[in-house]
Amino acid sequence: MSKLLYITNTSLDGYVEDETGAFDWVNPDQVFEFITELVRPIGTYLYGRRLYETMAYWDAPVDSYQPEHRDFASVWQKAEKIVFSRTLTDAMTRNTRVERDFDVETIQKLKRESDHDINIGGAELAGLALEADLVDECHLFLNPVIVGSGKPAFRAGLRRNLELLETRCFSTGVIHLHYRIRGDTR
Repeated sequence: MSKLLYITNTSLDGYVEDETGAFDWVNPDQVFEFITELVRPIGTYLYGRRLYETMAYWDAPVDSYQPEHRDFASVWQKAEKIVFSRTLTDAMTRNTRVERDFDVETIQKLKRESDHDINIGGAELAGLALEADLVDECHLFLNPVIVGSGKPAFRAGLRRNLELLETRCFSTGVIHLHYRIRGDTR
């Protein structure tokens, strides 16, 4: 059975985007190669529409990217993508299908049948999966910035106990925190 992973960048105060929807405060230096290795074994990405539209950037010919980004583009392009959207009608990238609704049973079946781990991206979609107890692990890249407001990495009112599995500090001030979701909520 595969694991469902929530991998995201976050500000020190817990936001994935500032109040304008920007995340230009994320510092990819040193972290980019680490993230590429982290997602290499991913077989399927589950995205909300907005994050999918951002990630579609990586679907261009691999040679069109800077040399240090080509490996990530290749890894991303090979994986299956499922986009959950009520407004998007067609996928704009290869290996992608669009689903109207996020169905818990379908994701449970995907986890049971997949040979590779699954990544869920987009705070709102990840929030649905966390509430349904589908997420197995979280990888948070804590960036040394306070943005004050915006889209939180986790929904208000959600409580899950976590077990710290690993940390890594980068000289840019970014800290990678790897947690397992524990079954208890108290």
